[in-house]
Amino acid sequence: MVIVDTSVWVDYFNGLENPETNWLEARLDQDRLGLTTIILTEILKGIGDEKTASLVVAELRQFAIFEGMGQSLAIQAAANYRALRKRGKTPRKTIDVLIATFCIEEQHLLLHRDRDFDPFEELLGLNVIHP
Repeated sequence: MVIVDTSVWVDYFNGLENPETNWLEARLDQDRLGLTTIILTEILKGIGDEKTASLVVAELRQFAIFEGMGQSLAIQAAANYRALRKRGKTPRKTIDVLIATFCIEEQHLLLHRDRDFDPFEELLGLNVIHP
């Protein structure tokens, strides 16, 4: 399963072309794609009107949407944060820590356009798609 991060979905819905959105466009019908409820929230909070938000929700519901993250993931995410901080790579956003940890623990690939995931890949084994 490939988890598609907010950074890619936002560019995709805004019609921006980059390696990640091109990969997404080419693979929409070929790969198992998904997102988390946190990613869904991030996408929807940036939309200005309810009609567009409803259309985006309808489109995203065709993919796997993973529900909230439980206690064990929260504990592991905090441990990952501390491990990165100890190595001088303090993550800037808790949401990215949760998404990266979810992908690591569930062995999902991540498609993103956010440098904040780089330390997770480099130091903690996050599997990332590099189009």
